[in-house]
Amino acid sequence: MVRGSYCHPAPEPIDSPAVRIAIPRETAPREQRVALIPEIVAKLVKAGFAASVETGAGLRAGHTDDTYRTAGATVAPDLASCVAAADAVFKVREPSPDEIAALPLGSLLLGLLGRGEDPAQVQRYQARRLGVFSLHMVPRISRAQKMDALSSMAACAGYKSVLLAASASGKFFPLLMTAAGTVAPSRVFVLGAGVAGLQAIATARRLGAVVEAFDVRPAVKEEVHSLGASFVEMSLGDAGVGAGGYAKEMDEQRNEQIRQTIAARLPNTDVVIATASIPGRRAPLLLTAEAVERMKPGSVIVDLAAESGGNCALTQPDATVVHQGVSILGPLDLAATLPTHASQMYSRNLYELIVHLAKDAKLNLDWSDEITRGSCLTFDGRPTGELATAAKGA
Repeated sequence: MVRGSYCHPAPEPIDSPAVRIAIPRETAPREQRVALIPEIVAKLVKAGFAASVETGAGLRAGHTDDTYRTAGATVAPDLASCVAAADAVFKVREPSPDEIAALPLGSLLLGLLGRGEDPAQVQRYQARRLGVFSLHMVPRISRAQKMDALSSMAACAGYKSVLLAASASGKFFPLLMTAAGTVAPSRVFVLGAGVAGLQAIATARRLGAVVEAFDVRPAVKEEVHSLGASFVEMSLGDAGVGAGGYAKEMDEQRNEQIRQTIAARLPNTDVVIATASIPGRRAPLLLTAEAVERMKPGSVIVDLAAESGGNCALTQPDATVVHQGVSILGPLDLAATLPTHASQMYSRNLYELIVHLAKDAKLNLDWSDEITRGSCLTFDGRPTGELATAAKGA
């Protein structure tokens, strides 16, 4: 098998085999996406990669086995035969312990694989000496922009959150002039103006709602305005701006000031889309139970931070809670509910990562490169920190 080596490996022989990639079927609950769509498989095959796809892997995303065969891939009947000869395995979600045990020793594993929050999972990776490259860890630099799967999936979630809210609401979103009189537009309040929040703003505006947004980062005000929404301002300066432009945790005094500012807007709000998050930390609490009680019965909250603790105190993951007539939705894996386009976007992100790691369809891992080193969770049984040390000593 072709395997990456540490530091700066010597040039490979001209007859070295191309990288063999595998695309298993996703088995996680609610997951409908596929890691690579046929269009991207065809590009990789044309570039010299060999591909194997587990039967049925793309079906829920709209891609049959025949489309993968046409793209140049071999269709395998099960997981074991799909990954048996793989140098690199592509996943959307983290593999189960049984799936990890099936992966070839020393192979690469690429996907949305976290930041090492689960020590037991990392140990399983290391026991198989896997080279794990997580799209959660890709550095936020311009060179890596095309690999930014988090933004791709956040855009899907922001879009779908508004559709969920519109379905759960008893009101029209747009202003309507009817024979029965004028129907006022819904008022939507978006908390957090990152990728998901901006997509939620854009979608709500397309549906005709009156939209306002709040974010602790003053720099996003211009983007909010460009989408036709108003920006709720607070005198926080750059206190909420963290590394890479992400929001960061703030002290409790400022958090309470934020909660009061938000609560004051709620009596006139029909829909809240909550998207605020802090990478690697619990989501900030922005909506207390008392604040929810200020909303009119029939109002809707869609909390995209449900998986990381929720922006609303009443949120329950993967459930809808009704509190004094207000519906609080805590959806999980919203991007997976748009499997066709989410898979298309995700595939393009993965394509950029693998062609970075395997130039000319041959693995050549350069640990001095910020993207390679930064996105790697573990390699050959060693943690990322040791890779950085190895690179410095090269």
